[in-house]
Amino acid sequence: MIVQTSVHAVPATAVASRSLLAINRLIAGRLRDYADLLIRQGEGGFRAKAFRRAADVISVLDRPIDQILSQEGREGLIALPAVGTGIASAIAEMVSTGRWSQLDRLRGELAPEVLFRSIPGIGSRMAGRLAVEGKIESLEELENAVRFGKLDVKGLGPRRRRMIAAGIAERLGRPIFVPQTRGARPPASVLLQVDRAYRERAAAGQLRKIAPKRFNPTGEAWLPILHARHGDWHFTALFSNSELAHRLNKTADWVVIHYYKDGQPDGRCTVVTVSQGPWVGERVVRGRESTEGEEEVSDETRDRK
Repeated sequence: MIVQTSVHAVPATAVASRSLLAINRLIAGRLRDYADLLIRQGEGGFRAKAFRRAADVISVLDRPIDQILSQEGREGLIALPAVGTGIASAIAEMVSTGRWSQLDRLRGELAPEVLFRSIPGIGSRMAGRLAVEGKIESLEELENAVRFGKLDVKGLGPRRRRMIAAGIAERLGRPIFVPQTRGARPPASVLLQVDRAYRERAAAGQLRKIAPKRFNPTGEAWLPILHARHGDWHFTALFSNSELAHRLNKTADWVVIHYYKDGQPDGRCTVVTVSQGPWVGERVVRGRESTEGEEEVSDETRDRK
């Protein structure tokens, strides 16, 4: 006897709906996770609210967010309610790489070597050099470095720089052949205020600590993290957890400050204590290169004690 079984075809619209819900819920969920981490780590709530508003918008979209990005580029994301330039870049990074370096940083899970390998032209060896020698931690920083910065990394010639810049532009949903300009940067005096507040509060045990996965085999939560706001600028400060900082025993001295302002690309600098020369013992802002690659040096870049 032949037993007939009926196979019910799933309508294409139902499959599309499931796909839409999956990608949009994933992105919205990560934005909410980021907002929750900001609050738990002491952020005042302004940025957290912005990420939650964006998550609410994305979760009810009638189109998959990756489709908007592929068809309309990053401008299509920025046109959505509550999605500004910074959040659009975050969405583009999540869609193209499956990761979000800002979220990984707050979780202590940032592994730039893994992130960089997702860009055409970057193999495992070059990814390691960019992270260690170039001290680069995100796609935004890498894009800025290959376009403008004085990035002295073996094997990184002009042709590979152009290839990497094009690959990142594509991943972040930007026009590839339109020249990128530097965004505004906060005054060094403000960066030095953030540095001082971070070190003072870290020394007093007033900051939440995260457990970085890099160079931390015991899983200890040792790295204090500070979120601060000055005017329109938002800052995240942490002691450096780079290979070089560990090798030179500077993990309690070098302070890495990530800064963000709506409408501007994210930036990063490092504040260090000068160990020799006329400024010995002073705190100096590093990582504020001009478009020609020369570092800015002025009274504003150092904190006289």
